[in-house]
Amino acid sequence: MTFRVSSILLAGAATVALSTPAFAEENGEGKRITAWEASRTHNDDTMIVTGVAKARDRLDSATSTSSMTDNEIAKISPRSLSDLFRNIPGIRSEASAGEANNNYTIRGLPLVSTGAKYLQFQEDGLPVLEFGDILGLGSDVFLRPDFNVAQIESIRGGSASTFASNAPGAVVNLISQTGEVEGGSIQASAGLNYDNYRTDFDYGGHLSDTVRFHVGGFYREGNGPRHVGYTADRGGQVKFNITKEFNGGYVRLYGKVLDDRGAQYTGMPIAVTGTDSNPKYESLPNFSVTHDSVLSRNISAFPVLDPNNNLSEFDVHNGGHARAKSLGLETRFSVGEWSITERMRYSDQSGDISFLYPLAAIPAVAVPAAFGAPGGSLVYAGGPLKGQTITNPLTLNGNGLVLFSSAISTPIISLNNFTNDLRTSRVWNVGGGDFTGTAGVYLAHQDTKFSRALVDVLQDVNGNGNSALIDIIDANGNPVTQNGAVDFVGPAPALHSAWNMEYRVLAPYGSFNFHKGKVSVGASVRVDTGKVNGNIRTNSPGDVTTIDVNNDSVITNAERSFAFVPLANNMPVNYRYHYVSYSGSVNYRASQNFSTFARYSRGARAAADRILFTPAVNPVDGSLVQKSAAYDPVKQAEVGLKYRANGLFLNLTGFWAKVRETNTQLKPGANGVTVLQLVNRSYRAYGAEFEGGVRHGPFSLTAGATLTNAKITAADDPALVGNTPRHQAGLIFQVMPQYETELFTIGADVIGTTRSYAQDENKLRMPGYATVNAFVQIRPMERVELSLNASNLFNVTALTDVMSSSMPASGVTIAQALYGRTISSSVRFFF
Repeated sequence: MTFRVSSILLAGAATVALSTPAFAEENGEGKRITAWEASRTHNDDTMIVTGVAKARDRLDSATSTSSMTDNEIAKISPRSLSDLFRNIPGIRSEASAGEANNNYTIRGLPLVSTGAKYLQFQEDGLPVLEFGDILGLGSDVFLRPDFNVAQIESIRGGSASTFASNAPGAVVNLISQTGEVEGGSIQASAGLNYDNYRTDFDYGGHLSDTVRFHVGGFYREGNGPRHVGYTADRGGQVKFNITKEFNGGYVRLYGKVLDDRGAQYTGMPIAVTGTDSNPKYESLPNFSVTHDSVLSRNISAFPVLDPNNNLSEFDVHNGGHARAKSLGLETRFSVGEWSITERMRYSDQSGDISFLYPLAAIPAVAVPAAFGAPGGSLVYAGGPLKGQTITNPLTLNGNGLVLFSSAISTPIISLNNFTNDLRTSRVWNVGGGDFTGTAGVYLAHQDTKFSRALVDVLQDVNGNGNSALIDIIDANGNPVTQNGAVDFVGPAPALHSAWNMEYRVLAPYGSFNFHKGKVSVGASVRVDTGKVNGNIRTNSPGDVTTIDVNNDSVITNAERSFAFVPLANNMPVNYRYHYVSYSGSVNYRASQNFSTFARYSRGARAAADRILFTPAVNPVDGSLVQKSAAYDPVKQAEVGLKYRANGLFLNLTGFWAKVRETNTQLKPGANGVTVLQLVNRSYRAYGAEFEGGVRHGPFSLTAGATLTNAKITAADDPALVGNTPRHQAGLIFQVMPQYETELFTIGADVIGTTRSYAQDENKLRMPGYATVNAFVQIRPMERVELSLNASNLFNVTALTDVMSSSMPASGVTIAQALYGRTISSSVRFFF
């Protein structure tokens, strides 16, 4: 059955229009709070519900926690989920890939590859994906922030190890609106200096004294925040829930339909001069690293062989296309003195991820010889100049460069998952104190069924969505490439692959907390058992065939290199793993306003696809050869203090972590071309995390900072031992001042980092930066709000990744950067 988000949005809007509101929760005057009133309130969130056995006051919890309300999210107006997560203390969010597939880590834990290995992203207490670092398929692919979000909670370290599987570093939970307030809103937004149009809506309330509901969603279209020359962003989602309250509990049914696609931004060519320790990065002529992309209106479809070895094609214009249909149930009730909580959800998740990934920037004049055609020439293979010879490669587009890129297709057959978390808690009076015991069991089933195919291409370096493919013609006038394709294999063998895997997790867990007077002592344990089975296939270097793609009876070198994956290459995967996580803590509430805590934890992250196709797995029977590769243990210690009084709060945490990791990493090979490499390493990190805020009249200020000292303590390459992990800055920070009256709110969100190393070799530096996101909200009349938001107001070049490990002799490298300045406006009506 095919779902169209636009149709669902219309149906949702009709439901909102036909619903007769009852009443919402009461305010201090006995009236139920409306959505407009809720948008004008400041929630001082003293409670935490994520990563703990029961909701409790933050000052009584020996954890490092943060929350962000829907009102704060609306002010920030993030361009993506990763932009939003940059505001969470401790989290390093490399928000440069677009809507999805960004990279995240926490408190100095290594970001060896891509995704979010040590963090788990949740919706309403359950994971979006069991593993957040599936290569090219991160959890944020299926997660979109909109008006459905009431609050985002994060818990870092500590009990995250034992109250969630595969999340030893942190849990970030998007908690949905559930109809507590009456009414809703609709908002229309548009980019002022970029092409983006979006409509958000939500509505909720009580159908009776015991039944409430909420429905919301969004739809958007546009080119996106970078110049690509076509409609790259299109789609939306609808979420709903209905809650029945009864004496001692509630039951809630909820669902989501997501059908959305957005551009996948990768590396871009950038000029670099100076020295390794003091480099200077600048945009190339006719190509802005802050506003352009290697994506183009002129580059779209490519032929490949699918996993069944049939000729097909994919379109990089599809970008990251996510489709999800989820249905969940949540309930809480009492049986005698016991409180029972049950959460379960099934998610049908599929789609495809297609993009261009630059591997190297080559002087155009050297391209023919570099690809076996000395004395040859270059011809445009597409775009408005198709068929024309490039007569002066030295001055091509003012920069004289050609990109050697891979067009990559990852059709997602199934990332379906089923998760169930059942827990029970009880409080006893023991020795004049409260003893809270909790026991639970977590079950999960995660599919990872997808394939990957690559086509190596040549394209010119031209901004504003004008890049075009380039062909090579040898000295005898014969074509070497095929419509811009150098080959249909990829930059290295064994890259065309197919995964047909299932992961099952069983994790019983338990905890206790004893609270008497000013002291709370707690401990928790979790036992994770995983079963991994399925099969994988990949091509060998000789698995290529010849196809006359354009049926012109002329076989180019490229047409002789179609990679295929023989069915005989099928390899089984069949192994189990088992590990124990534990955490112990003590919390001392010295006064009503002040508490201190200490915690020690051991958790782990089970391996997923990253160890497949490596020597860690026996290709004959699928068993583990390298037993230690089954999971990566993480040990952590924390000490902290918390203060809260009279509009002021302060959280300060010192942390220490030790990690052993097996992973794969994209790195430049011996010839300068980026390849995927297996790494085995250990790391140590320590530092301090600060979060604070103050509110005085119309003025408020919130801030966060994380100081980190991290080192590689063991590595397969001994030369790396003692080095700082790549991209790990000594300081990341966030500052958000704002001034708010009944008529308007004005403020800024400043987020930055100090410099770091581009790669683990600790040679070439990436500069520090600070981006300023400014916002203004004006309320000219009741229930109407006008907003203006500028992201990266000063158009700072903020690099998140540089592929070179040292200063390139060519003066050009491949890098990723945050968006440049984007300005949007919106009007929001409350009802």
